[in-house]
Amino acid sequence: MASIKEVGKKKACVIGGTGFVASILIKQLLEKGYAVNTTVRDLDNPKKISHLVALKSLGELNLFKAELTVDGDFDAPIAGCELVFQLATPVNFASQDPENDMIKPAIKGVLNVLKACAKAKEVKRVILTSSAAAVTINELKGEDHVMDETNWSDVEFLNAAKPPTWGYPASKVLAEKAAWEFAEKNDIDLITVIPTLTMGPYLTQDVPSSVGLAMSLITGNDFLVNALKGMQFLSGSISITHVEDICRAHIFVAEKESASGRYICCAQNTCVPELAKFLSKRYPQYKVPTKFEDCPSKAKLIISSEKLIKEGFGFKYGIGETYDQTIEYLKTKGVLKK
Repeated sequence: MASIKEVGKKKACVIGGTGFVASILIKQLLEKGYAVNTTVRDLDNPKKISHLVALKSLGELNLFKAELTVDGDFDAPIAGCELVFQLATPVNFASQDPENDMIKPAIKGVLNVLKACAKAKEVKRVILTSSAAAVTINELKGEDHVMDETNWSDVEFLNAAKPPTWGYPASKVLAEKAAWEFAEKNDIDLITVIPTLTMGPYLTQDVPSSVGLAMSLITGNDFLVNALKGMQFLSGSISITHVEDICRAHIFVAEKESASGRYICCAQNTCVPELAKFLSKRYPQYKVPTKFEDCPSKAKLIISSEKLIKEGFGFKYGIGETYDQTIEYLKTKGVLKK
């Protein structure tokens, strides 16, 4: 018989638990008293799962081995869970074959997860993590555009122009649209959260790629600075959010009964030249370059979180605190000079 402590304990499943956002989400769920199942690709790789094993001290956390593209792998971890958070997605920016390395597995993966949710009787709501890359990429002219949940990146443009890393935004659009179609046909209560470039302290052993990208002006990594500029050219802005706010937003829309549809989660919109000036002034010790003649001095668009805020969500961290915390954390890890 269940103990009193266990009675009424909500259970959630987080798909893709080894990632930056997923592991912080697991931590927040455990701290809120949820029992959590999570999936990982390799249970025998200590480097990939040690941060999850450490989280077991916070509450009930069960690890399951599962592959996105393997039919039936998600049946066991999802069984008995009321909430399912799907964060796993194939990412390979260097891929020569994005269609087979990212796009097809992203679609197959999200459908495998949703099929398991349709089988499980306890699942009340599924929260899919999409990306701002699924919203903002198209051939907009001029400035001052406001992008909201009605906007989608233009897959035809991505397929035709094939800008660098085009496979990732295409995979996010097509996977999210496939999820909406399946959810509608199978009566699944689906919500998608659309985060922007994500920063903040992390639990993983390696520096998350989004943190490396957002920190590139401070670390002086030329390759990543060029990638950041490329992001502005492709997406129209550099939009940044603290990882804790992104995870709080996931739980917020999961628990709020009236929530429905897509939710953009974006704390700050800027561009490379603006961001460089801000960082140079705030952290003079890092000698951040501020001249970017090859980059528009104003973002062409802003990504609006108005829908999420109207639901009652409040962001905890502005861009200053987000960078302060990330820098301090990177110093403690020895990644950044003190």
